[in-house]
Order: sequence, then structure tokens, then C-alpha cells
Amino acid sequence: MTEIDAKIDALVPAWLNLPDIAELLDVEVTRIRQLVKEGQLIAVRRGENRVLQVPAAFISDGKVVKGLSGTLTLLRDDGFSDEEMLEWLFTPDPTLPGTPAQALSENRGTEVKRRAQALAV
Repeated sequence: MTEIDAKIDALVPAWLNLPDIAELLDVEVTRIRQLVKEGQLIAVRRGENRVLQVPAAFISDGKVVKGLSGTLTLLRDDGFSDEEMLEWLFTPDPTLPGTPAQALSENRGTEVKRRAQALAV
């Protein structure tokens, strides 16, 4: 396990495999792979088998958390790698309060996007 893997594992409380997400969203697993490919979801290889997994916090009430895809686009435009985006999304921000991922799941996406845009400055 790399240092980044260990750091992300410590920050992200729960993970889902792509087939589990497909079941939760009631779509084919190929659709989930497409969302990852399009950058609307982040999946990282984890565990002994290096299986693609997505943070469970990105899925809520049978859909992808509102505001996630726009936030990921902003962070990617700022030059963040997937690992850096996960680190940013799951690191507590006292000004939010909580983590950006929590704020997104609580429908506070505007605040999260504002912070993501500020990173580019």
C-alpha cells in the first residue's frame, strides 16, 4: 500500500464496488464504468485484488450525490489527480463545517464549489 493509499483509506470511511453501486442506482455496471470514465465519479483500485471502488459517500438515495460531478470537474480543471480530489473531498474543512463530501451529501454543493474554485486562484 502506498502512502497516498494509506492516507485516503484513513480519510474515506466506506467504499463500494462498482457492481454494488450499479445495484444501488438500478443500472448496469457498464453505466457505472461510463460515469467513472466521464469523470462524474472517482474510482480507485483498492485492497489485495486492486478492485475498483468508489467512496460510499458519493451515492445517496439511489443516485450520485448532487453537485459531485461539477465539483470533480472544477478540481480536475485545477489540475488535481483522483487521489488529490479524494483527499480534498474527505479532509475536514472547519469553514464548512465537516468535509466537502459531507457538505455535498447535505445539499450544500454551492459552498463546496466555491471552495473548489478558490483553489484555482
